[in-house]
Amino acid sequence: MNKNTLKYLIDVTIFIDLCSISIIGFLLGFIIPEGKGVNKYFLSLHRHQWGDIHLYLSLFFIFLIIAHIWLNWAWVKNSSIRYFGDNWKNVLRMFSIAWFIVLFIGWIAVKLS
Repeated sequence: MNKNTLKYLIDVTIFIDLCSISIIGFLLGFIIPEGKGVNKYFLSLHRHQWGDIHLYLSLFFIFLIIAHIWLNWAWVKNSSIRYFGDNWKNVLRMFSIAWFIVLFIGWIAVKLS
């Protein structure tokens, strides 16, 4: 299998996975009820089972994104050099650190609510 075919398959899988994550998130947020004494089943799966599927699809999505970046690293590197010059490594590091800070702040916000 050549590299372009692999990129295409990974990108299509990313799209399908992201659509699935979104649909299950919508189900969990608006369709399947929360709380005690209610029917928490949808298509014969319990709300927690849907949550587990959502988690596994999300972890698979992270793996696919890492593979996507790895396969497209030459483009990422060349584009970063074009836009940021010799400081491209530092800029990518700063973006990565900023992303982890955003995730950490989101995690803190969820824990406090």
